[in-house]
Amino acid sequence: MNVDIHKRDFSANARLPAICALAAVIGVLGTVAAYVLLHLIHLFTNLFFYGTFSFGDHSPASNALGPWVIIVPAAGGLVVGLMARFGSEKIRGHGIPEAIEAILFGKSRMSPKVAVLKPLSSGIVIGSGGPFGAEGPIIMTGGALGSLLAQCFKVTAAERKTLLVAGAAAGMTAVFGTPVAAVLLAVELLLFEWRPRSFLPVALACAVAGFVRAAWFGAGPLFPLQTAAPHAISLASCAILGLGSGALACGLSVSLYKTEDLFGKLPLHWMWWPALGGLIIGIGGFIEPRVLGVGYDVIGDLLHQNLSIQIAVAILVVKAIVWVIALGSGTSGGVLAPLLMLGAGLGVVLGHILPGGEPTLWPLVSMAATLGATLGAPLTAILFAFGLTHDSNALLPLLTATLVAHGFTTVVMRRSIMTEKIARRGYHIYREYGVDPLERHYVEEVMTRSVETIDASLTTHEALKTFFGESQSHRAYPVVRGNKLVGVVDRGTVVALNAEHGDRTADLTLGDALAGHSTPVALADETCRLVATRLAVHGLERLPVVADRESLELVGIVARSDLVKPARAHFEEEHKRERFRGLSLLRPSRLPRRKAS
Repeated sequence: MNVDIHKRDFSANARLPAICALAAVIGVLGTVAAYVLLHLIHLFTNLFFYGTFSFGDHSPASNALGPWVIIVPAAGGLVVGLMARFGSEKIRGHGIPEAIEAILFGKSRMSPKVAVLKPLSSGIVIGSGGPFGAEGPIIMTGGALGSLLAQCFKVTAAERKTLLVAGAAAGMTAVFGTPVAAVLLAVELLLFEWRPRSFLPVALACAVAGFVRAAWFGAGPLFPLQTAAPHAISLASCAILGLGSGALACGLSVSLYKTEDLFGKLPLHWMWWPALGGLIIGIGGFIEPRVLGVGYDVIGDLLHQNLSIQIAVAILVVKAIVWVIALGSGTSGGVLAPLLMLGAGLGVVLGHILPGGEPTLWPLVSMAATLGATLGAPLTAILFAFGLTHDSNALLPLLTATLVAHGFTTVVMRRSIMTEKIARRGYHIYREYGVDPLERHYVEEVMTRSVETIDASLTTHEALKTFFGESQSHRAYPVVRGNKLVGVVDRGTVVALNAEHGDRTADLTLGDALAGHSTPVALADETCRLVATRLAVHGLERLPVVADRESLELVGIVARSDLVKPARAHFEEEHKRERFRGLSLLRPSRLPRRKAS
């Protein structure tokens, strides 16, 4: 058996332990940031709605302000608008698109201002009644902390991205206690790759954050729930809920960006928009106080069916309106908690008519389906719902409804709520993952093995005349001594060597002329992707292939045109339709007819 010991399932990375060590530190920092953010929300909630300096957890829905409640969110929006105008514009929005943009187009560099102003501004907005969750701000804040720590060390942009995402995922873990879902969120939304070099540090940061969170906030699910095992008829109900959740996700996304467009047409500086959005929040809070703030208690009531269908409808409608307007105004806040509430509200409304399961199942299923469809992250939503409730009986309905909702939005919408904002800034993000054909194939599969070479003992004048005259058959030739590579020359190289050595060129051999010149090479067991990158870095069109870097024994040559071969094979796999004709047992045999006697 011929097994190449140099080929691996995953690329080797000697720096992985060091990056993992930094990720563990970031896991702690992300948890600290989440602790600070949640306490800021509590502080500002008590200041705005109850006039007390306290870090106690009180819901703004219990306030006794009456009509004065309309002014409170507007005041918070005004403060945040001023902070964004004179502090950092990066604190606007719900955080995840901004993190994606920094990762893909900003080399994962974030400023200290964001790390300070994002949690402060979000605490003010949510504490003054903003209908948001803490997850978007903590993703931005944790990401900023990860990026800042990475900037203190000599790391690559890819490693800095990993540490940024580690901070973001650790912050989400600390808020919700869902480390596995946070890892999947990182993979589906932020990393844009599935490699051990990034997956392992992010997972480690989430694990550390999970343990630290348990020490500070306690263990156990945020919304404990246990439903009965679903019946077979539940499949139809899950499909209906999936379609309804997908439609809700599409409606929310379209409404949000229509609202942003309307704010953009106002004859006012964007600094004032959050205050205007705050007025709408205040009106909505006066009509239905449960839509104010994070609303974790309301989500719990919806999941346990503690609210009537009339209240659930009111929450669904009012929360959707104030959330879309508030987020469209450019204020600071998250999307996960509002989506959980809206999805759970839809489940309560539809659950009264759906067969095949107990009523408490449908708010949970719709909550996950709405979240997955809106974010374009179905696996995250499924594991997130399980992590919040620890309801294992709901896994199959969660899987069914969430995938139906995700399929619906994938067909109907071009982009998700996460990527639409980035697209409006002129950047397109393609979110499908797949193994690059160049990663799957090796140089030995595509290289040319029969190589025409030039002997190193040939003079530069002879080489120019013999190989680069009218009968020239190749643009460049490897120069060898025996079968050992000395270098690679083309017409321009030989001319330059002649000009460099002047009168000595009459007896100057190519071997002597190339002495001291380094030549990039490829190895037969390297991937085509690695060699394609090397060609691009050095601005070359071909590389000699050697057996190893010590002997430099020439075994072939690989050109840019050779690297097209894997792409051609991939194209045929994707587009060439064919029927396997070897299945003779599946069709009648064609036997020769017997001649009539």
